[in-house]
Amino acid sequence: MMQKKIRFGVVGLGFGANFLEIIKCHPNAELTAICSRNSETLEKIGDKYAVSHRYKDFEEVAKSNELDAVLIMTPVFEHFRMSKMALLAGKHVACAVPMAEKIDHCFEICETRRKMGKVYMMFETSVYTRTFLYVKELLETGQLGKIQFLRGSHQQNMSMPGWPEYWHGLPPMLYATHAVSPLLALAKKNVESVICYGSGTIRKEYAKIHNCHFAIETAYLKLKDSDLVCEVTRSFFDTIRQYRESFDVYATDLSFEWEQISGEGPVVFSNLEDAERITIPDYGNKLPAEISIFTGGQVQDKDHASSI
Repeated sequence: MMQKKIRFGVVGLGFGANFLEIIKCHPNAELTAICSRNSETLEKIGDKYAVSHRYKDFEEVAKSNELDAVLIMTPVFEHFRMSKMALLAGKHVACAVPMAEKIDHCFEICETRRKMGKVYMMFETSVYTRTFLYVKELLETGQLGKIQFLRGSHQQNMSMPGWPEYWHGLPPMLYATHAVSPLLALAKKNVESVICYGSGTIRKEYAKIHNCHFAIETAYLKLKDSDLVCEVTRSFFDTIRQYRESFDVYATDLSFEWEQISGEGPVVFSNLEDAERITIPDYGNKLPAEISIFTGGQVQDKDHASSI
């Protein structure tokens, strides 16, 4: 166990609220500050978790001498600005995906991190799920054999009421991280080249925002120093489908396919005829005992439980 606890500030109390209880329970972390532009939310959550440092302005978070690290769970367009500001202020940073909206901004974050000697983590949650860890285990124990093809998809109908306006009309492949990361992590390769195709048409009022009318985008990723090509599909609007954040793996000895319908279970194929629906095991044993409960066991605060 570390001698000194890392003092965290959590910025953005929508999605970010899911991590508060985990930070409080982690033996090496301390929930020191929270930040939200919504005064009512700030006070309500601050009282619930007994957080003394409460901020409405992110600049105050970045400048605070009470913090070692910040967890940024704000809208996409704020990620680059806040991450860079926090790094320059001497804070470690963990930030929701994506890192930034522009390639040069991604490089700038990397350079700033190196310059300041701090840790930056892009909070890519899909490579910590039970399902990913299960398939990774199949691969590392040799049960899969040689990977021949990888497919990822993230299909999410955000046409329903309640989604913030900043999502409206976003080109699907600009937020494909959860479908791409499992593939690259399993292949352990970088991408050499990409071909992306768009299909379909979303409503005109959304299409004009980013000058992109595609309902679905599909990309083919050629991996560097590899014989593999991966396929990635992403959709946001005007495409009806149950939520799906998935990946499939086809290999020489076993193949794995994500479930088609939520709850029916993924499938492992062992030969040309045999297929078995499986139950993914829990991997809470890989975590400190204090937070292993958040992988699916009973938790003290179910309102803010999060699966790992």
